[in-house]
Amino acid sequence: MTSLPQQSSFETLLRQGGKSLAGDVDVDPLVGVKLWENPCWLSFRLNFLALQFNVPVYRWTEKEFGLPRPEFVVLYSLGLADGLTASAICASSGFPKNTISRAIQKLIDKDIVRREVDPADLRSFVLYITDEGKRIVDAAMQMMVERERSMMSALTPAEMLMLSELLAKVVVNSPVSPPTINNEENEE
Repeated sequence: MTSLPQQSSFETLLRQGGKSLAGDVDVDPLVGVKLWENPCWLSFRLNFLALQFNVPVYRWTEKEFGLPRPEFVVLYSLGLADGLTASAICASSGFPKNTISRAIQKLIDKDIVRREVDPADLRSFVLYITDEGKRIVDAAMQMMVERERSMMSALTPAEMLMLSELLAKVVVNSPVSPPTINNEENEE
């Protein structure tokens, strides 16, 4: 077993957060260890929940519409805010530019997205969702909202609001984090 760094009593409280609320709920033993004995409690919880949402959603969109994850990420972005650049989609999704560029080209080939010259910068392109793209996003959105509601069903309205506010605060603050772990890479 790996030796963990010395932890403060506050860090221990953070790791143990929610354990008493779990009560008699049967939690998988390894999930329990990762929940309550893990120094990286936040990343585990966020990743676990994201996978519980993303894996079935992206599996469904690929099966139902033939759209792998990067393509659906582009389409979903345009469904929320039409008239985006590829750079904006990269910045909000965490996908590299080459992955998003390939996804965009495939969506254009399928007539799900169209690309137009950006009138504000004639060297750039702006992306727009087509009616077929809107149909796909609408169908997926209904399923996604239902899945999200199901995941939060154990929370009260006040807890949902608090969770929304706290996670938004973490997301808004996240750009200050370095994009890499290696300090030498950050200095270049």
